[in-house]
Amino acid sequence: MSAPVIPGLDGVLAGDSAICEVDHEGGGLRYRGYSIEDLSAQASFEEVAFLLLFGTLPNQKDLNTFQDALVAARSVPAYVLDFLAAIPESVNRMDALRTAVSILGLDDPDTGSNAHAANLRKAVRLCAQLPALLGALANPSEEKNTKPPEEGPRGHAEYLLSLLGQEAPEALSIKVIDVSLILYAEHEFNASTFAARVTASSMSDFHSAVTSAIGTLKGPLHGGANEAVMAMLLNIEAEGDVQRYLSERLAKKEKIMGFGHRVLRKGDPRSDIIKGHAKSLGEARGELKWASLSAEIEETMLREKGLYPNLDFYSASAYYLLGLPISIYTPLFVCSRITGWAAHIMEQHDSNRLIRPRCRYTGEGPRPFPPLAGRA
Repeated sequence: MSAPVIPGLDGVLAGDSAICEVDHEGGGLRYRGYSIEDLSAQASFEEVAFLLLFGTLPNQKDLNTFQDALVAARSVPAYVLDFLAAIPESVNRMDALRTAVSILGLDDPDTGSNAHAANLRKAVRLCAQLPALLGALANPSEEKNTKPPEEGPRGHAEYLLSLLGQEAPEALSIKVIDVSLILYAEHEFNASTFAARVTASSMSDFHSAVTSAIGTLKGPLHGGANEAVMAMLLNIEAEGDVQRYLSERLAKKEKIMGFGHRVLRKGDPRSDIIKGHAKSLGEARGELKWASLSAEIEETMLREKGLYPNLDFYSASAYYLLGLPISIYTPLFVCSRITGWAAHIMEQHDSNRLIRPRCRYTGEGPRPFPPLAGRA
């Protein structure tokens, strides 16, 4: 008797990892043992990136050295920025980012090695370079090499915002982006991370694995959900009737983006954290409509479908209040998740076994081959 097929590999244990624990019963999330609540409240993104990449929290000396390495690695080759400037604005930003990352891998100094130290250097470089790629995608007509990257803000979140057009972002904006980067950094064997590990398991290179992950993250059922959420919020605001909008779509069995989670079915702890920051942004800017609208949607979805919001739901309005273009919401996800992907790629390469599942065949049984002349 053949083994049972689990659609979507739901609940299937596909490997061991020491990077992230998702407690589907208690709704907890921990990076290398540290709760997401503690990390988002007390750590910077750089500390969390160090934790994921190196396995421990940094001391002050470690953190300074790591920040120095990130600043030193920010430069992106001119030909990559020229490529991003040349593509039509109609091109999906994730498609452009995926290709730019692939190009970066062509002449990375460590491109020929999958050794742990080489992968770690590649991870630091790519984490440092992604903000410049995002800035080029968000502002394709602007010159990006008018000043050396090391002259930009030292903090990763502030540097990212500066490349997205905010020359002197306020402390609240920096904090919200920093928290967002932490919340999106890692989430166990999610679709994009698993795609990266599958690619890495063939002993392909670091940048190829990341490219696979970006292609997976693009999908609206994964990373693309935050952009779809904001489009929904804008549509509901225009119609002015939350209940009617949701009722019509639920009656058609349409998916309401930003709700439900394959693993965290009793609620996503990251959602509560970003919800508070989105509310603070709204209050600071005198725009309370998004918090009110989102709360009504959340209450309706819990009442009607028993579904809780995931991280993407409140992230969308937080990004909107920050003035970020909707088209770069998912690429911004990449700037965070690169740390988790990198940790998993290194973990896969360090103790590798080719990931090669089986499928249950449902086609025709054995049959004779008919001559061409005798086929109907």
